[in-house]
Amino acid sequence: MAKATTIDPGEAAHFGRMAAEWWDPRGSSAMLHRLNPVRLRYLREAIDRHWDGDSASFKPLEGKTALDVGCGAGLLTEPLARMGAAVTGIDAAPENAAVAAAHAEEAGLAIRYLAGELEGLEGGRYDLVTAMEVVEHVTDPASFVAGLAAALAPGGLLLMSTPNRTPLSKLALVGVAEMTGMIPRGTHDWDKFLTPDELTAHLQAAGLTVTDVTGLAFSPARGFTLGEDRKLNYLLSARAD
Repeated sequence: MAKATTIDPGEAAHFGRMAAEWWDPRGSSAMLHRLNPVRLRYLREAIDRHWDGDSASFKPLEGKTALDVGCGAGLLTEPLARMGAAVTGIDAAPENAAVAAAHAEEAGLAIRYLAGELEGLEGGRYDLVTAMEVVEHVTDPASFVAGLAAALAPGGLLLMSTPNRTPLSKLALVGVAEMTGMIPRGTHDWDKFLTPDELTAHLQAAGLTVTDVTGLAFSPARGFTLGEDRKLNYLLSARAD
């Protein structure tokens, strides 16, 4: 298991302060609410492709276990549970885990939420591991990715998303988005963004095989879209052999 050094206390505190508004589509996490449907579309397609599933099924993860790393207040975690998985969500901010647990209880969803370090996680290995918009916030990406790989069961699927380190992402995510209040100031440090090649190298070093990299673009007219354009953000699938 990778050493427990990946949580940045400043990052955890920043996102912990957003906990109370996380489920408000007009609050500080409004951009995540706009992004979530596109992430879920990618996730569902990757799940069906990986396990040769039925795209019409309401429970494609029935009988499987899932771990959502950096789960926030559960925007992605709850859909995983609704897809049939036995889900654990873990977040560096205790405030987020508490809000997530309360929201899941209100929704009647049996989700285990934990606060703390991925590297200290106990409870076996998971068929599906997700880490959406997380790796750019940790102190040691290589160790963090190694922790994700260690949590993945043989034959399992890892899904990640993260901003690319390009001039466009610096302008859009650190400049315009934070200056206009679309996302809270201090959310991103452009120097910590990873290119697809850099993240792929970390995954390969951890013993995983990258099977797909899809771009995530944004336009005022169409919102977030999946495609070949990786200049702003991208999603990635990897498998444990």
